[in-house]
Amino acid sequence: MKVALGADHAGFPLKEAVRRAIEALGHEVIDCGTYSGDPVDFPDITRSTCEAVLGGTAERAVLVCGTGQGAVMAANKLPGIRCGLAHEPYSAHQAVEHDDANAIAMGAWLVPHALVPDILREFLDAVFDDDEETRRRVAKLNALDELPPSL
Repeated sequence: MKVALGADHAGFPLKEAVRRAIEALGHEVIDCGTYSGDPVDFPDITRSTCEAVLGGTAERAVLVCGTGQGAVMAANKLPGIRCGLAHEPYSAHQAVEHDDANAIAMGAWLVPHALVPDILREFLDAVFDDDEETRRRVAKLNALDELPPSL
């Protein structure tokens, strides 16, 4: 599987460990930046990383920022991206199995480094539970993109 990987400056210290874990699982990494600890805005990195998934270059995306919160918020504003926050393995797996996630966000300041390989294994090995109930819920989730702004 090809996995797009992006990190802002706060996530940069964890990025190499994430890359190594993805590659150790036998997947190919598409590096979407950043390439140093110099300040960069997480919405820009999130967009470029998720565009690899939306464009078909990658099948999934992994985003790393300080807490994961900014990346998950930015990613979920992109139509076609469903991103979960994953600081432990169970959530990483469930995001795919029950919510058809194609991206996860991790917080470099929060995720236990020892769990990184397990989180990524669960995310990348998970398969969408393609039954009627989960398809219905994901369709409703996708329909939220079409709602007009309310006053």
